[in-house]
Amino acid sequence: MSLHVVATAGHVDHGKSSLVLRLTGTDPDRFEEEKRRGLTIDLGYAWLTLPSGAEVGFVDVPGHERFVRNMLAGVGPVRMVLFVVAADEGWKPQSEEHLAIIDILGVHGAIIALTKCDLVDSEGLQAARTEIAEKTAGTALEGAPVVVCSSVTGDGIDDLIAQLDRMVASAPAGVSEVQRPRQFIDRVFTIKGAGTVVTGTLTGGSLLVGHDVEVLPEGVRARIRGLQSHKRTLEEAEPTSRVAVNLSGVERDDLGRGDALVLPGQWRPTSVFEASIRPVRGLDKPLSPRGAYKIFAGSAERDARLRFYGDSGFVRVKLAHPLVLDVLDRFVLREAGRGQTVGGGVVLDIAPPSRPGADAPARLAARASESRDGIASLLVSERGAVPDSDLPALTGTHPGEVGGATRVGDWWVSDRMLSAVSEAVASALAEFHTANPMREGTDLGHVRTLTSDQLTRSRIGADPALVEALLGRLETQGVLVRSGSAIRLASHEPETGNEDVARLLAAAAGPTPPSIPELRGAGFDDSLIRAAMDSGALVRIGPDMIVTAELAADAESTLRELAAQGTPITVSMFRERLGTSRKYAVPLLEHFDRRGITRRDGDRRILRAT
Repeated sequence: MSLHVVATAGHVDHGKSSLVLRLTGTDPDRFEEEKRRGLTIDLGYAWLTLPSGAEVGFVDVPGHERFVRNMLAGVGPVRMVLFVVAADEGWKPQSEEHLAIIDILGVHGAIIALTKCDLVDSEGLQAARTEIAEKTAGTALEGAPVVVCSSVTGDGIDDLIAQLDRMVASAPAGVSEVQRPRQFIDRVFTIKGAGTVVTGTLTGGSLLVGHDVEVLPEGVRARIRGLQSHKRTLEEAEPTSRVAVNLSGVERDDLGRGDALVLPGQWRPTSVFEASIRPVRGLDKPLSPRGAYKIFAGSAERDARLRFYGDSGFVRVKLAHPLVLDVLDRFVLREAGRGQTVGGGVVLDIAPPSRPGADAPARLAARASESRDGIASLLVSERGAVPDSDLPALTGTHPGEVGGATRVGDWWVSDRMLSAVSEAVASALAEFHTANPMREGTDLGHVRTLTSDQLTRSRIGADPALVEALLGRLETQGVLVRSGSAIRLASHEPETGNEDVARLLAAAAGPTPPSIPELRGAGFDDSLIRAAMDSGALVRIGPDMIVTAELAADAESTLRELAAQGTPITVSMFRERLGTSRKYAVPLLEHFDRRGITRRDGDRRILRAT
């Protein structure tokens, strides 16, 4: 059974911890200092089984302004909130700040507990209700049910429990389409005899005992020795729940609050991301890149520098230390100097282009208006091509089909990029065939370079595997034909039947043909010679030496005859049988060595087995 996590929020001393104690029987104030000072300093935890059988875990967060950092660590991964306002004191500064944070982070469900109702009369209660309605208008808490209650007398507690049951019943499931668990760590401690334990709210997928895991951003590897939730030992922990994870192979000092416990290879830390951003209501001055900011996401806190894209509502964030983010994650922005929450937003791209370009606002606007299911299509469209294995980390999805893209090998390639590459290759080959009608095709390396250049101009990067996959697709479609190291358009037929070719072959015939420079001197140009080699009519056996295909075939037959007779294949014997000179015999034997037909053994050749 999954556990629904609810964070408390509200001003200091408005009764959050007392209310959790009344609901659960567990005191969430863990530290002696908290009890002595009467306020929550760090995160406290308690849980309750509702009448429906659903379980609720409370993260009791600090209300005092000095401890907002810990409050953010508790609320960050949680999307259900129990917001507490004391009836005798009403709305206070930290009430406003906590609401600003909740409003930025968004909620899947919220309840407002109007506590200490035993300290005011009915007129005071009505005044408090009216104030709450005014303060929450236009925010994430607008319309949230208000439950009047008292932790001292127990009045309204049953109503509060009933509202909690309704809220968790309508909460969305915490499992994503891709089983990609992530647990932001908010506590790390050691238990004697057990070792290192981390706690946090698990989202995105399940964890199992025995799983190999990774703690990011440092990349520390560990194994899950044990799992526990609500003091129950588990074999599998499900989202969304508060989970204690006992890890082996890692020391306490290697981990800290804000780290993320994940499965290896599924997540990528980032130091730069792009997002939509908005200020909190009532901010006295506009957001500016000159401020000293801190980003809060999950249980993590990072120093950050901001680059605003004009007044578009989009921003580029550079972090002082990497953070494990997902697209559509929400974050809170605080100004370090003033110690004030000033804004927040939604992550749109965790691996943005190194140079955003003038189209950044339009690109991010498209992402901001798209659901998670459509992010993969946008990503491929933006980049031109993306490895299939990168989709989960960059989009949080792993679709079987990507709109506007085609699977090519291990990549998704946008239809626009496919068309651009196909047109560039076909145009270049057509131009080559026009200029060299007698040649079978151009060098394969030239076309690979051409394809790489096309990808590089589109900021994809000339990945050799992608180049081969694209050329292979064009072959499969019947656009290209490869022949050895040459490549041509399938529609091209080399002109090999004309008189010039016939004269060239006649000049090169016999066991002692002229060299390439000698053929040039006899009036045969390079394009004609190359065309004859491409077609296989001539065979290059050395830098400047060619023989006809007939002589090459006779030479190979001679080798096989000598081997069958048991005659040693020496240069002298081979030369005599073929009726040529050493000048040609040696290059021919080296040609067969390169082809793997023979191997040299001292002054002899050994025919390789076929």
